[in-house]
Amino acid sequence: MITLSIDGKPIQVEEGTTLLEAARKLDIPIPTLCHHRVIEPYAACRVCLVEVSLKGRTDLVPSCNTKAVEGMEVRTQSPRALNARKMNVEMLLARAPAAEPVREIARSLGITETRFEVKEPTRKCILCGLCVRACEDIVGANAISFLERGAERRVSTPFDEPSEACIGCAACAFFCPTGAITVEDLRGRKVLHDEFTLGPSTAIRIPTRQAVPMVPFIDEDACIHFKTGKCGVCAKVCDREAVNHEMQDEIIEFEVGSIIVASGFKSFDARRIPAYGYGRYPNVLTAEEFERMVNASGPTGGKIKLTDGREPQAVGIVHCVGSRDVNFNEYCSRVCCMYSLKFAHLIKEKTNAAIYDFYIDMRTYGKGYEEFYHRLLEEGTHFIRGRVSEITDMATTDAEEGKLIIRVEDTLLGSVRRIPVDMVVLATGLEPSLDHNLLAKTLGISCSQDAFFLERHPKLAPLATYSDGIFLAGTCQAPRDIPDTVAQAGGAAAEALALADKGTFALEPITAVIDKDICAGCQICVGLCPFTAITFDKEQGVSVINDALCKGCGTCVAACPSGAAQQKHFRDTQIFAEIEGIFLA
Repeated sequence: MITLSIDGKPIQVEEGTTLLEAARKLDIPIPTLCHHRVIEPYAACRVCLVEVSLKGRTDLVPSCNTKAVEGMEVRTQSPRALNARKMNVEMLLARAPAAEPVREIARSLGITETRFEVKEPTRKCILCGLCVRACEDIVGANAISFLERGAERRVSTPFDEPSEACIGCAACAFFCPTGAITVEDLRGRKVLHDEFTLGPSTAIRIPTRQAVPMVPFIDEDACIHFKTGKCGVCAKVCDREAVNHEMQDEIIEFEVGSIIVASGFKSFDARRIPAYGYGRYPNVLTAEEFERMVNASGPTGGKIKLTDGREPQAVGIVHCVGSRDVNFNEYCSRVCCMYSLKFAHLIKEKTNAAIYDFYIDMRTYGKGYEEFYHRLLEEGTHFIRGRVSEITDMATTDAEEGKLIIRVEDTLLGSVRRIPVDMVVLATGLEPSLDHNLLAKTLGISCSQDAFFLERHPKLAPLATYSDGIFLAGTCQAPRDIPDTVAQAGGAAAEALALADKGTFALEPITAVIDKDICAGCQICVGLCPFTAITFDKEQGVSVINDALCKGCGTCVAACPSGAAQQKHFRDTQIFAEIEGIFLA
């Protein structure tokens, strides 16, 4: 450890600690503009000058890159240090008069104006070089650099043209201390609705804000390290050394006694309905994108904005996008009506916009749901009953210019209406996940006609599947809201615990059997069995049924060409005897 004093206060620090870091440990403020803890100090701004005495010698040194030495005496507010600091700030103020951080430091030092000539009143760059060093040392892209020399020196891309080396990471804007570098959309949009997601839009993020366990992961497609092989800032600043970029995916196999399937759902892709304009009109949003925008921690801080940054004056909410439609999904997605009403309430709460809610049938069943619907009526939401046929920007009147026009048949008025709005929110329905069929085949469970997993019985066994020990929870089985999903998940967990506690389970009394004497060994039954209960014995040349896996569905019995497969308690001789008994009676 090294002992020194700063402004008369003694402190012990580790070897290699800079004076700036030591002063911060004592809560002694030293202004600086060019310093960032993940970039090696370069002392470009010279604002952090302090007076240092050591072995009878006194010097002015930049505190950001001067290492602490045993016995050093540091004075941060000495007249000599303050005068030098003021001189440097005045020169920076002349070079970048529009930089608010420079103006703020100047005000703290009592500087109201600079004595030097101001050539560019709108300039913000102080030529600290943090952006260039970040792009070169951290990102490894080398997309920007210093150009010219002397008074003409500046930061830009090669030949002042957009650089192909730029990977769009925005590190230069992140490290810029004065706001001289900004990241802007090439089309001039201020809010990018189509980039909204349910989670934070960073390379290190948590899948969703309700994820369990709450553990972040690194998105390789967005991470700078996996693009250029450099950066690694996250590993440098992580005190617990929990970041490992060399870690590889691995598959772990282990045996379990029961499985709870909770594979969830995916939202309907609104691009499949071109008439609604999603993907063509930037102010047509899906429900997930709007949910992200109104979140207080979202990109807009919870404010509802159009792509040009304005607040909408009229918003349309379209129900049943992809649901209750013979062309896509005939079932009701169950949650769309209620989250659409929630959106309408949030829009009314955050803006003064007129709200138009387009519905087919308002399905607000549930505790307190109907009351919430009536509350929206009292708040002034305009409810229009009818399926929206088209969303377009083709205006026919002056009032429709610059608007999105929603064409809909109002079934209550019996007329076709054109409603001009600034923003449209599409209440997209729920669909099974893309890998449902693969998962069903892997687990040996069935899917219903709409591709959701099929339960054993809708009333007597709503959580179980035809495969023992496999239970269903949530929207993998059918569309449902959060309370119902939580209740079903608790039931599925109870079923799994009951099975583990009992230690045994009952087999199906009605199973299939194969008569080895007449089995031809064609193996048709092996491929058809949905529970993989039939195997082929190569030595005997016959099929064999595992009674523990067989559920007595009868598929093999119906398909067996030789009649070798029969079902217990339903053999042909038994059925014929029952029929004969009926006639004789």
